[in-house]
Amino acid sequence: MPDAAHDPKRPLEGQIVIELGSTVAGPFCGRLLADFGADVIKVEQREGDTIRSMGKRREGRSLYAASILRNKRNISVDLRKPEGQALIRKLCEAADVVIENFRPGTLERWGLGYDTLSKINPGIVLVRISGYGQDGPYSQRPGYGVVCEAVSGMREITGDPDRPPARVAVSLTDYITGLYAAFGTVMALLARKDSGTGQVVDAALYESAFSFMEPHIPAFQQLGAIAQRAGPRLPDNTPNSLYETGDGRAIHIAAISSSLFRKLTALMGKPELAEDPRFSTAVERSRNEDALDALIGEWTGSLTIEEAEEALHGAGIPGARIYNMRDIFDDPHYAARQAIVSPEDPVLGPVAMANVAPRLSGTPGRVAFAGRGTGVDTISVLEERLGLGRDEIDVLLEAGVIFDGEAAERAHAPRQEQES
Repeated sequence: MPDAAHDPKRPLEGQIVIELGSTVAGPFCGRLLADFGADVIKVEQREGDTIRSMGKRREGRSLYAASILRNKRNISVDLRKPEGQALIRKLCEAADVVIENFRPGTLERWGLGYDTLSKINPGIVLVRISGYGQDGPYSQRPGYGVVCEAVSGMREITGDPDRPPARVAVSLTDYITGLYAAFGTVMALLARKDSGTGQVVDAALYESAFSFMEPHIPAFQQLGAIAQRAGPRLPDNTPNSLYETGDGRAIHIAAISSSLFRKLTALMGKPELAEDPRFSTAVERSRNEDALDALIGEWTGSLTIEEAEEALHGAGIPGARIYNMRDIFDDPHYAARQAIVSPEDPVLGPVAMANVAPRLSGTPGRVAFAGRGTGVDTISVLEERLGLGRDEIDVLLEAGVIFDGEAAERAHAPRQEQES
């Protein structure tokens, strides 16, 4: 792990973020801000964020939460109780950002809407992530990422043309929206430098996914073309597909420019294909993609996956086998760039996760610690941020308004650990 004492200052240091969101989109937005230095205080109910029940587990710990909740302090406050809502309002008085991904109207019912928060803190930025946005006829529909992905049109074009629409085996639209929300947060903070006031960032799941449909939107409006599933191909962009090798593996080749295509045909031993009227221009290659893919498949079918990769890389042509997670952990480039980091978890030891992206040369982000347990920082945050005394905290604990996760973890720690 990097030495925090000697690391350059991260660009969001000094920004206080209250993360009220749950599951994926909100926590991912908060994780991005935390990676670049924001002091993100995640608020969970006592039962814990839904993300803790997703993905694989070990020793009763969520491996997913170890990554997506990294770099955040964690408090547990019952937002369903008026006393809990009052605590969060108090925290927001000195905060810069609040992230939430509840159904529109929920924050207002809790007395935590933008109108309320901006009166006590005019500079606050409220980041609102929802399925369909804060207004419009669908705004009150429950909106999970994969459902909003269906509404966006992106699901319709995912998978093979002879099968029902497939899905990527991660919460793709949640991640896209969390990324847009983080981008919107930074823009709002930049705008605040001039205006002195905050604003609302309205990030809708369906709109975020829809923005990735960029090439297909004008194609429908201008031509009436409805995008379809294309399997491993990228429509109207040839050759850009998956080809089988002689040992039963598959390699993706993207030789879409005319210069790359000439290199590929020379590598195949068929330079004349670059002058063939069917393939001499990018437009003609796309019109004749079945014939071209068959010819490329004949060539890759005569090679092993290693031979195909070596030939393509040697000729400067983009191509790669389809990596699985074992390939990634064994890959020398991932290792050289430290693309995987392993911060320490008190139960699991080092936990592997993706390093910070993007990489900034002067003020890079970093992973300081793995995601913490529910409520382990409740007491320290309330003492530090709100100045609460032990008697006040004990009253809140007794009433079930807050949960002391640190005490709970100590109580369940192995005996030898407690004795040490």
